[in-house]
Amino acid sequence: MATANANAKGARKKEVKKETGLGLTYKKNENFGEWYSEVVVNSEMIEYYDISGCYILRPWTMTIWEVLQTFFDAEIKKMNIKNAYFPLFVTESVLQREKDHIEGFAPEVAWVTKSGQSELEVPIAIRPTSETVMYPYFSKWIRGHRDLPLKLNQWCNVVRWEFSHPTPFIRSREFLWQEGHTAFATQAEADQEVLEILELYRKIYEEFLAIPVVKGRKSELEKFAGGYYTTSVEAFIPNTGRGIQGATSHCLGQNFAKMFQINFENDKGVKAMVWQNSWAYSTRTIGVMVMVHGDDKGLVLPPKVASVQVIVIPVPFKDANTDAIFSACSSTVQALREAGFRAEADLRDNYSPGWKYSHWEMKGVPLRIEIGPKDLANNQVRVVRRDNGAKSDIPMGNLVEKVKEILSSIQECLFNAAKQKRDACIKIVNTWDEFIAALNDKKMILAPWCDEEEVEKDVKARTKGELGAAKSLCTPFDQPRLPEGTLCFASGKPAKKWTYWGRSY
Repeated sequence: MATANANAKGARKKEVKKETGLGLTYKKNENFGEWYSEVVVNSEMIEYYDISGCYILRPWTMTIWEVLQTFFDAEIKKMNIKNAYFPLFVTESVLQREKDHIEGFAPEVAWVTKSGQSELEVPIAIRPTSETVMYPYFSKWIRGHRDLPLKLNQWCNVVRWEFSHPTPFIRSREFLWQEGHTAFATQAEADQEVLEILELYRKIYEEFLAIPVVKGRKSELEKFAGGYYTTSVEAFIPNTGRGIQGATSHCLGQNFAKMFQINFENDKGVKAMVWQNSWAYSTRTIGVMVMVHGDDKGLVLPPKVASVQVIVIPVPFKDANTDAIFSACSSTVQALREAGFRAEADLRDNYSPGWKYSHWEMKGVPLRIEIGPKDLANNQVRVVRRDNGAKSDIPMGNLVEKVKEILSSIQECLFNAAKQKRDACIKIVNTWDEFIAALNDKKMILAPWCDEEEVEKDVKARTKGELGAAKSLCTPFDQPRLPEGTLCFASGKPAKKWTYWGRSY
């Protein structure tokens, strides 16, 4: 029997794959675009589809989306927001009811024009967003003040037929999102909800994805088409020197209420129009996470959103008791799962430990546990962090407590490292020459501004080039002191506020 086991081990050993062709061809600091494309495919997050701009979201991605969805859905339910679902299609006549709104989306709208071989009498649009899909029915459902507030959310896909440089997660023709649509009797209620939702978006980025963001208000030029005002959380990608809009929370005012006749009788018996909001975040969140945390080994996942938080890998040596090592790996996973961690063991016997290390590093698993014969003998495990590569030995008796501690540390360290890099990219400027120098240096620029739309248009026109024009990212809620007499960096007129500027995705 011993001979049979030895022969089996020998045969298994010969079959072990040691190739380590899992590395990336491109480096993050040298060719960011190609690096990003490699990471999202090699880490098994997406697969390219045969229609440009459309991507298959693999389970490694969907788990992250589900973690964010679970958090956000629970939070909005506390706010008494209900989930609903509205159709994917909208007629041309309804879509064009709000002129400013549809003009903002017109180039991206996809149309259904045929059924089989027959031309449709009336073309049907595929929703780029659902204001015009939902609001005719808000008008039907809201009659009196007791019908308010009406607060709905839907989890769905939308289609925006991007024609220039689609990028997985960041700019795709179809993507997943949630979109909330609410109606209130007063502006004060609407304003309050805008900020409550924006704070949830900050938590998604900072507390789950470990990405620092700035909360602020969009300029009139950059606000949601047809809306009253737009707030956003803005992230920044140091490697490309570009801002990225993380999520938006809009107060629509009463503009859509006028278009769709969403009226109600208030408590004094007087007819009034509702105040509306809409707000959304999408799978773009996941792309920002890849860009911010990924490195030259692949993906780096924050523990809170990782599909697998801990991967356990057996490291058998010559003449080692392989069965005992594999058994220890399985029992370690069981103990971790019982403690609430998302843990797995890679017990495949046709891959070497080195191959497995590279594989799970590529996939970004936060913590690796290695168990070899020495670990068995000493009743311990070797743990290796994905974020900084630090190694340590942990006694089995303290495993659960230590893993919890390390994962918490990884989450915190990822955020702190990202914030440090982002903060190093922020440049305060006061003049146009300083602005141009900072823009060419790939900075996130904080500048005093006169808050005039024509001046922003002029900034865009004057900075247009191969790398794309600069624009306002947001006016941060947290405003530095603006000394009396401060002038706008672009126009020389009296400045009214500090605003972030830069190139963006």
